[in-house]
Amino acid sequence: MKTRHLVMMALGSAIGTGLFVGTGNAIAVAGPGVLISFLVACVILVLVMRAMGEMAAAEPARGAFSLYAEQAMGRTAGQTLGWLWWVQLVIVIAAEATAAAQILNEMWPVIPQWLMALAFMVIFTAVNLISVKALGESEFWFALLKVGAVVVFLLVGVALLLGLLPAPSPGLTNLTEHGGFIPNGFTGVAAALLIVVFAFGGTELVVVAAAETENPKENVVKAIRTIVVRLLVFYIGAVTLMVIILPWNDESLSSSPFVAVLSEVGLPGAQVVMAIVIALALLSALNANLYGASRMLHSLSSRGYAPARYSKLSAQGVPRAAVVASVIVGFLTVGANYLWPEQLLGFLLNTIGSTVLVVWTLSLISQIILRRRSDRAGRQLTFRMWGYPYLSYLALGLIAMIFVLGFSDPVVRTQLLLTASLVLLIAVACKLRTGQKARAASASIDR
Repeated sequence: MKTRHLVMMALGSAIGTGLFVGTGNAIAVAGPGVLISFLVACVILVLVMRAMGEMAAAEPARGAFSLYAEQAMGRTAGQTLGWLWWVQLVIVIAAEATAAAQILNEMWPVIPQWLMALAFMVIFTAVNLISVKALGESEFWFALLKVGAVVVFLLVGVALLLGLLPAPSPGLTNLTEHGGFIPNGFTGVAAALLIVVFAFGGTELVVVAAAETENPKENVVKAIRTIVVRLLVFYIGAVTLMVIILPWNDESLSSSPFVAVLSEVGLPGAQVVMAIVIALALLSALNANLYGASRMLHSLSSRGYAPARYSKLSAQGVPRAAVVASVIVGFLTVGANYLWPEQLLGFLLNTIGSTVLVVWTLSLISQIILRRRSDRAGRQLTFRMWGYPYLSYLALGLIAMIFVLGFSDPVVRTQLLLTASLVLLIAVACKLRTGQKARAASASIDR
């Protein structure tokens, strides 16, 4: 892959369900105060990506932060982080297919939602099985389409606020009316943070994909710098327009915020066009996340933490067995989508939000430990974390704050406890597996 493929793939992973659908859920929870949630999440994102970039520039690898966690904290930590991220992505894959099918089903109800989701899963499984080059090229154009759509949305929204369109400008009253700027208090802001963090989840894909580029050490640095700036503009800009143009408690915002805003503008055909663009954007994210999941599974297998068949590559350099294994969860979710078409998406979004926080936390801890070792060894790093170690600790502190505030909300508390249970389950399984392999190796030596 080339640098443009890497940048667009990471954008494709991050600009998906979280932006086009999840932002509406976050606004419904926090009101205009969701801007605080996004600002906090943006600070965390910038620091996390800088920390990941430091490690990736020093040692590009498909396992990325899973490998770095292993180097910093041992095999169990590396396995746990790798498997946790894999679980996160395979659920995201299902969420993207579900969301795209949901949007298109509203336009063409003749085709069942579950059948659309199934078709999407089949198509993008095939794309991922062909070659890395084909995947990168398809994702480049997919991502370019949705980046263009977001830019158009921003331009239309600004034009409306400036009174350049036939529809009347709403002014800034929606920011303070309908219960105030923070209608649900800081508990709502904290609850929205988990949804917002999910929106940024997937950005870390850049450090995984960098290993398959022409000049990984240089490309990962360029990609991280570009991605962070673009995401901040797209997310903060889009959400700001949403809460200014429409009341935060407008029901249409919670289901499809982009379509709701464009409908308010009154552009002919905008609703249908935007719905199609959003569906394609979600499928682009599905494509990128399937890539990331398969590469992480390949890395785990290469390090002996998953069955050996997942480490095998095709003549085109594709870990096909890993691709198929990663997509199976998505196919199973299609069946669940048939049974619970209304409840599934919200459940998936909430589950993934807190998992992202765990991945980021372990990555930051890894960076702190590995940087300390590098400094002691006198190693010169080409890409360094700002203000080390203070900004690394700041990012950890902000994430800890999200956990603490989240526990004040019963719904979020349940989600966090479920995520903690998942992490513990994976960690225990990895620890037991590591112990068994160590005992087997010891017994072999004794013989």
